Amino acid sequence: MGLTYDVKPDYVRKKGDPEDANAEFDHPDTIEVIKDAIESGGHKVVKIGNVRNLLRRIKSLDVDIVFNIAEGVSGRNRESEIPVILEMAGIPFVGADGLTLGLTLDKVMAKKVLIFEGVPTPAFFQISDINNVDGAGIDFPLIVKPKQEGSSKGISDKSIVHNRRDMIRQADWVIRTYKQPALVESFITGSEFTIPIIGNEKPEVLPTVQISIDGKTNLGDLCYTFSRISSNTLNYVCPARITRGLDRKIKDVALKAYKAVECRDFGRVDFRVDKRGNPYVLEINPLPSLSTEDVFMTIARQMKVSYNSIINRILDHALERYGIR
Repeated sequence: MGLTYDVKPDYVRKKGDPEDANAEFDHPDTIEVIKDAIESGGHKVVKIGNVRNLLRRIKSLDVDIVFNIAEGVSGRNRESEIPVILEMAGIPFVGADGLTLGLTLDKVMAKKVLIFEGVPTPAFFQISDINNVDGAGIDFPLIVKPKQEGSSKGISDKSIVHNRRDMIRQADWVIRTYKQPALVESFITGSEFTIPIIGNEKPEVLPTVQISIDGKTNLGDLCYTFSRISSNTLNYVCPARITRGLDRKIKDVALKAYKAVECRDFGRVDFRVDKRGNPYVLEINPLPSLSTEDVFMTIARQMKVSYNSIINRILDHALERYGIR
């Protein structure tokens, strides 16, 4: 088993980079935990690392399959680089292909697919130039975020805006700081959830995880921000404190989103649910964090299984998909 990844120490910070520039990259300890988890399933792991390392080794790479968790460095196709290279080389890999990864990293493109497939997602518009803004028909409050980032990069309490002046100010900051358009969407006052899914032809929707901030699950106008990820103010609650009916509704929508963008092997769907119990997909992530501090460890505890078994179930789905076992 090859293992491709990006780790925080690999990132070379450039002048003008935001403080969260390497937020998507894993800690080296996470790589060791995933390596140990794969080896617990009886496999031998070859640590490859980032895309540059893969390119250097591609002609002599002697692996049956690659477990890919690499994020890439720049551009909306950065997550697609390793899957496309592996596909060209005829090497099987775990997880989504380059098309799905490129599509979903660009939140505007992903939302267009979700809308076409009838998956509820907040109303939105894009700002590429603050002198040319057309957001007619979408009421405040709004949330302003980078168009093609993950790990809540560029999202803070300032991202939620209640008037045009603040919206323009925040969009201008996003455009200048992240060198990309700003996505502006309706902010859903209510609660936040995330749902992991594993599998392919018959995907398994795992238990719903509810987001708690400052001990509150009824978040109101609070939201998942970059600064809260590394603080003790954000917690995962599982089982979620919701009715069976709402849980079933969220899971049905999550599965529809997973299939709409053709996720493979594993993924995660993030939601806000308004005060009337209407779920809205914020993001579909086919390359979610597998850190032991993230939702897959929470899910393992709830299901009374080991983290290692979750990782190997993901791997097994990929092996079956390629007919390797």
